[in-house]
Amino acid sequence: MDTNKKKFKLFDAVLMAVVVVMVVESVAPAAAIGPSQFFWWFFLLILFFIPYGLISSELGTTYTGDGGLYDWVKKAFGPRWGGRLAWLYWINYPLWMASLAVLFVQIAEQIFKFKVNTWGSILIQLAFVWFVVLVGNKPVSESKWIMNLAAFAKIVTILALGGLGIYVAATRGVANSFTVHSLLPQMNLSGLSNLSVIIFNFLGFEVVATMADDMDNPKKQIPQAIIIGGILIAVSYLLGAFGMGAAIPTDKLSASSGLIDSFVLLIGHMNWFVILIGIFFLYILVSEMISWALGVNYVADYAGKDHVLPKIFGKEDAKGMPVGTGYLNGIVASVLVIASPFIPNQDIFWAFFSLNVVALLLSYTMMFPAFWELRRKDPDADRPFKIPGGRVMINLMTWIPEVLLILTVIFSVFPMNSSAAEVSAKMPVLIGTVLTLVIGEIVVRYAEHHAPKEDANTAVKENTNLE
Repeated sequence: MDTNKKKFKLFDAVLMAVVVVMVVESVAPAAAIGPSQFFWWFFLLILFFIPYGLISSELGTTYTGDGGLYDWVKKAFGPRWGGRLAWLYWINYPLWMASLAVLFVQIAEQIFKFKVNTWGSILIQLAFVWFVVLVGNKPVSESKWIMNLAAFAKIVTILALGGLGIYVAATRGVANSFTVHSLLPQMNLSGLSNLSVIIFNFLGFEVVATMADDMDNPKKQIPQAIIIGGILIAVSYLLGAFGMGAAIPTDKLSASSGLIDSFVLLIGHMNWFVILIGIFFLYILVSEMISWALGVNYVADYAGKDHVLPKIFGKEDAKGMPVGTGYLNGIVASVLVIASPFIPNQDIFWAFFSLNVVALLLSYTMMFPAFWELRRKDPDADRPFKIPGGRVMINLMTWIPEVLLILTVIFSVFPMNSSAAEVSAKMPVLIGTVLTLVIGEIVVRYAEHHAPKEDANTAVKENTNLE
């Protein structure tokens, strides 16, 4: 084994966890819940984030390799379910990339005080997309400095937001009322759709697990990275949430510009520091996409080579990098970017971002049952990190997060009341979700039908036994 290739240390893994999991641009949509967001942060931290982190550690150290989440689901439920997982896990990424390309232009216009026309905006967005694609097609050892710098930018941004929020709260008061009543959940069904964003903010640890082959000691480093990174992320989210809640009344919070708006209001005007934070934010958007590409592309590539996704997903370059998936990301995101000006009456960032969140959450609904099934059907596997506890504990760790995932998806796609605003906001997401699932099923069945005969026969047999 060539030890010179083992360049991904614990420090890099922790910073990668911060870069991948801590999604700065979604702090504003989560803050739209209002002061009760703090209750939901702690509620989901305990009942979702901790079980998810522990399960990711166990699965990531037991079943190592580039397949990650796809491997776990396939081992548990067979190739067809693995293909469905790989599709949902992949399609969220170009949707997300398109949403951040839109946001990139909006933030640049906000901090640099310029305005571009529609075609100028599209050109900048396309440059964003293809820069991410080209850099995301490089090995992790060549781009880890991007992630390390991004972790620094994220931590500085969140700490500054939280610190300014605390200072303003102590000296001038806060924009929202933080009372016992307001901090408790109001159980507004329409507002509960925002809980999906909080769960989304907790996802991504399995991306660290897919980097196992680049680590010195993955069986030790992966749990350490998840635990240390998880602590940093939880504290950072809560600080950022408080800073934003101190700055902007909930009913005036913008999902896209909320972060920069918060700094402007906390400081009192647009100055050099806000511009610096804005530049950090622009860099964060780019680096976030690059870091997620390192996980998503490997999973889709793995699935393509396994013939549960079309073979284009499995195309690799001379270095073994999954460039087929990378270029598909760019093509899909580019089509969305070019089409976005023709979508009427929509916040384009929020429209793409909402569908991305739902697709990703749906993919994770397969992870927890896969963990439960692998404990049942593969009890003798060597588990270097094993979640302690008996059957009751394992059931709780599996099914409580699973129910929370399903409920948040339902709240996100189905209108909870008949108001015109609620219906117009959620119907595009519902239609997009249905189309995503239908297209995904067609793609998976197509790949299965065109798989090499031996693989196809094996897949059909395994799917028949499991389904």
